[in-house]
Amino acid sequence: MMNYEPGPAPTDPTNPPDAPPPPAPAPPPAIEARGLTVVRGTRTVLRALDFTVRPGSITGLLGPSGCGKTTLMRAVVGTQAKVTGTLDVLGHPAGDPALRPRIGYVTQAPSVYTDLTVRQNLDYFAAVLHPGRAHRAARRDAVTRAIGDVDLTSHADALAGALSGGQRNRVSLAVALLGTPELLVLDEPTVGLDPVLRRDLWDLFHRLAADRGTALLISSHVMDEAERCHRLLLMRDGRILAEDTPDALRRRTGAKTVEDAFLHLVDEAAPPTPPLAQETSR
Repeated sequence: MMNYEPGPAPTDPTNPPDAPPPPAPAPPPAIEARGLTVVRGTRTVLRALDFTVRPGSITGLLGPSGCGKTTLMRAVVGTQAKVTGTLDVLGHPAGDPALRPRIGYVTQAPSVYTDLTVRQNLDYFAAVLHPGRAHRAARRDAVTRAIGDVDLTSHADALAGALSGGQRNRVSLAVALLGTPELLVLDEPTVGLDPVLRRDLWDLFHRLAADRGTALLISSHVMDEAERCHRLLLMRDGRILAEDTPDALRRRTGAKTVEDAFLHLVDEAAPPTPPLAQETSR
């Protein structure tokens, strides 16, 4: 009779015991568009756009007025008609009812009731988001947090109609933050704000991305705000000229600023100018 000492358990050569654990899979995109097109009447407003927005990142949507930024944002939040192509938001088709509590949307015009105070505005919208007595304490906490996020605690009991335009914009942003959204879509949120308020809002945007993992899509036609974004979508005439980081765009074009890089890309995409017809002699 032969006795055998038990040996070590066989190991998988493709996964040795001292190997580090495999990396966690990357989270799905917050927004993924392929061939996104919007036609309004006889005009094509958005022309087969392809782009991706990642969670926990700030993506700047930059371009001149009328280039299609607002239409693109309306498509993302599901309020734009006649959208074709593929547009997925947080794992659902854009406009899916399941997305409503997961997205915050701030339009260019402040969406507040001027005859209510700041707190009353937020109380109203919080009750729409989370109705019922069972959510009363959660609503109160969400309102207090959102007012603090936009630095309006000292104006919480002021009528919205008595606030400056910039302060009313911040009330709209507070409304969008009530549900701790996974995606914030902000249409030119810093227009008309003084430099200090603009700086404070951008600090808030970066905190939301870093601390809460919120994805932000922020439109602007102010090119110096591009430097504050993680990635940029540069738009012109309904098309995306480039999608990249500010540093990569500057390197690609050899420009010192994002504005110069944008102008370079505009010139690069422009059709060649036909030569002037030579004047015939009489």
